[in-house]
Amino acid sequence: MGIIGGMGPDATVDFMSHILQVTPATTDQDHVHMVVENNPRIPSRQAAMRGEGQSPGPAIAAIAARLEAMGAEFLVMPCNLAHAWQSDIEAAITIPFISIVEESVRSALQRSGDDSAVGLMTTPGCFTAGLYQQALAESGRPVIMQTPEELAEAMSLVEQIKSGNRSQEIASGLRALANKLVDRGAKVLIAACTEFPLVLDESMFDVAFVSSTDVLARKTVAIALGKDELQ
Repeated sequence: MGIIGGMGPDATVDFMSHILQVTPATTDQDHVHMVVENNPRIPSRQAAMRGEGQSPGPAIAAIAARLEAMGAEFLVMPCNLAHAWQSDIEAAITIPFISIVEESVRSALQRSGDDSAVGLMTTPGCFTAGLYQQALAESGRPVIMQTPEELAEAMSLVEQIKSGNRSQEIASGLRALANKLVDRGAKVLIAACTEFPLVLDESMFDVAFVSSTDVLARKTVAIALGKDELQ
């Protein structure tokens, strides 16, 4: 597998750790082969979505091409918002790209009732891009979304996580934001930011909590071990 990383660096390392955790390995040789570019120099996705600064598309596409040249047979990217530039990636490669958005939505639908509302917990840029809203609209499920104030608060907490703060205070703040979606009717939560699972896990909630990091890791390992087919 090839991993387009660095958005952010901690989230990429956490994703790789999840891959190790969900791989049924007893020796080094049982683990899967990863080719990773953990590149924090990719332009800000949040700024680009606001119409400020440089587009990250060309940099992400260049990484994708390098990973393919290094032998990757398929690519993944543990950053939700960066999927707004998925077309740039796919134009630069000839190998499959596995979408964290598609896999997270599929998991949320599988883990909840047919008419259960989905709570979407994300960041301002990802919300503006509409990646999850579009994918969930195709399911016909009701979606509970954050208010502008909740999105701004989530982004503030994410920025603190990116700076190295994984304190209980940060976790409590994000948990409170997630529970507001539950209070408004969400029966399953999608953590549509790979920084969220750095401080949150399913044990903290009374409803199903879909970590996009964990979902993508499990899909990646299933493909790498031949238990799931590339499409």
